[in-house]
Amino acid sequence: MKTKVLISTLAAFLIIGRGNAQKQENRDSLTRELQEVIVTAKQPATKLVRSTLVSTIAGTNLADLGTALDVLAQLPMIKVEDNAVSVIGKNNIEIYIDGRPMRDDQELRQLLSSNLKKVELLMAPGAAYASTTGAVLKITTRRNFVKGLSLTDRFLLESRRKWSVLDYLALSYRTGNWEIFANGTINHYNSLTKGMTTNTLVYDGKNTVIGSSQRISSPTTTGVIKAGFNYTKGPQSFGAYYRYNPERGNLKNTGSEWLNDNPPISSNIDKHTNAHSHLASLYYENTFAEKYLLHFDGDFRRVHESNSVSTTYTDSSNPAVNSTDERTSTLWAGKLYLNFPIWNGNFTVGTQESYTHSSLDYRMLNNAVSEYIPSSLTDARQTSAALFASWSRLFGNFSLSAGARYEYVDYDFKVNGKRDEDVSRRDNLLTPDVSLGYSFNEETQISLSYKMATVKPSYSQLTGSLSYTGLHQIEGGNPRLHDERMHDIQLFSLWKGFMLQADYTRSFDTYAFVKQLYPAENLQLLMHPVNIDVSALSLYIVWSRPVCRWTPNVTVGMYRQWLQLDNTRYDKPLFSYYFDNTFSLPHGWTITANISGRSQGDMHTNRFEASCFTMDASVGKTFLNKSLTLKLSVTDIFNTANNDWTMNTYGVFVDKHQSYDRRGLTLNIIYNFQPRKSKYKGSSAAEDEMKRL
Repeated sequence: MKTKVLISTLAAFLIIGRGNAQKQENRDSLTRELQEVIVTAKQPATKLVRSTLVSTIAGTNLADLGTALDVLAQLPMIKVEDNAVSVIGKNNIEIYIDGRPMRDDQELRQLLSSNLKKVELLMAPGAAYASTTGAVLKITTRRNFVKGLSLTDRFLLESRRKWSVLDYLALSYRTGNWEIFANGTINHYNSLTKGMTTNTLVYDGKNTVIGSSQRISSPTTTGVIKAGFNYTKGPQSFGAYYRYNPERGNLKNTGSEWLNDNPPISSNIDKHTNAHSHLASLYYENTFAEKYLLHFDGDFRRVHESNSVSTTYTDSSNPAVNSTDERTSTLWAGKLYLNFPIWNGNFTVGTQESYTHSSLDYRMLNNAVSEYIPSSLTDARQTSAALFASWSRLFGNFSLSAGARYEYVDYDFKVNGKRDEDVSRRDNLLTPDVSLGYSFNEETQISLSYKMATVKPSYSQLTGSLSYTGLHQIEGGNPRLHDERMHDIQLFSLWKGFMLQADYTRSFDTYAFVKQLYPAENLQLLMHPVNIDVSALSLYIVWSRPVCRWTPNVTVGMYRQWLQLDNTRYDKPLFSYYFDNTFSLPHGWTITANISGRSQGDMHTNRFEASCFTMDASVGKTFLNKSLTLKLSVTDIFNTANNDWTMNTYGVFVDKHQSYDRRGLTLNIIYNFQPRKSKYKGSSAAEDEMKRL
């Protein structure tokens, strides 16, 4: 009798539990199947899969933080500062969301943390990615089951030295095999930066000082309008979207300039920016014979930007210096690849082509200044075609991946309609990569990888035009920059919550900025990039292990380079630490507290000053069954962040003090009604070229 009563009681609890669980709108397949066993969110877990860090987000306390940026800021090896994402010890990262590249920094601010499933950090990207790629961040969103209309609205109000406001509205409608989506963003951002720069050199046999102060206010209003569709039926899917992005900006710098002991001269710089861009993207994907995956991406992008700059000296007889510039860039690109199993492994082969055209029309309107900063029309065209292949396989506890990428590049550069034969060139590039890993158990793994890369400078660095920045200062690009050739060896290991990353790079013809005398009738200093050879070693140790409701991430590391330029050595090591904390409290409350700091050290030709203790914190809460999220964030609480650095190149010593506009308060309000992720599966046909533009 007691047994029957016990069984009946258990059955009743199971039925009640199942009924309550089914009332909630679960959006993940795992939680849908196991509703009755999910009670509370678990702590986030990060594991090493070969050379990839995989962090599970769905069902953890990170899922309630707000946006994808909030989640990334709490993950190992990833840092977020002013909405910019970086990977510790890596340069030139690529970010993918559901297989497509992130083409707008706003996307991570628009993606809700509750819609994230997992985040993968590839520390040794293979041949399928451009050889310039240092790391790849792949974000996978959760599957949703709700059909019909979905709506998400996000409002952000930020107060630092100036006020900023953002609103994002997204709509999507799903019926049958179709999904139609549209979203829009309006963002008014304003910042105030303060700084002072002094340049010390010997000129005409005398010690000379050129100084300037800056107080820069830069209100900018940007908008994004995006609409598209996706169609999925069985193994076949295709889709397309169009995005329009206008921008208006008005920069004002109220400062002063001085030479030696002469009284400072007040200067006002006003810069007006008017820009817009168009992007059309499409994709097609199909799996046939149950093992062959065919994927195609196509992109068209056109960007137009015009600037007018006026520098006036109100308290002196110096005439105003006015200039205008107009830049137009166009990109056509296509990427096709086939993925299938072979030799007990996975093989990918593909091709990628792009055509890029970028022109810059710079006009100096001051006759005296035009003697040493002339007007110019530069035109750059590049055609590239690449073939790539990669293969990966598991051999018991061993894992092996290898690949190679061949690329043909035809680069044509003209100045004022005349081809520059010293700059124009044709290149044939072959970049291999290989990675070997071993797994002792789930908590102990190690991997070693080698990669060769060819890094092309951005088009802004290759421009031949110069810009007026003061009575005695000029900035510009360098059309004679060579492509960088880089060799990279990386060791990555995991042991019981500890991670080790050691990275050694040897770079030939990488670039660094220098300041030197510019040949002119009067004293002029030029800041521009030049090619250098440098070797660097980075070493980082990470500890991450959940403790009850507390999830800490501790990172300590060192960057040390070997560089000599013009008989000056730049080899002082830079030490840094990061201590990120997430606290998941009852009733939907979440608290974060992130602390970081660095020592003085060299990075290329810059010696950065120490910033020992910087702290950000936030507190958030969910309401209405997690449909509404409120979050209050404080950045740079103790106002200790700085951007102070020195440079000593070609006899010119530069001392730069710049106060970050980071200390502030941000209110974030997010409401979502039946939120759904976009099923767009396209990726970039030429992500590397888009970044260069």
